[in-house]
Amino acid sequence: MSESNLLARITTDPDQCGGRPCIRGMRILVADVLELLAAGEAAEEILSEYPYLEPEDIAASLLYAVRQIDHPVVAA
Repeated sequence: MSESNLLARITTDPDQCGGRPCIRGMRILVADVLELLAAGEAAEEILSEYPYLEPEDIAASLLYAVRQIDHPVVAA
């Protein structure tokens, strides 16, 4: 799956979850998926706990996070 297709899985809606990034319009926050991964949960565990998620949703969450932090910082 291409990066643009993965990133299309991440949605933001000001009327849903305070406008925070979610997975495919569901009320599953990208941050929640990332926190589970950071806590050591395997992708397979997350997918079994949240059967409506797909493996591409986890990849999309990681890619979204990388895109958010990968920008130059210019010192004043």
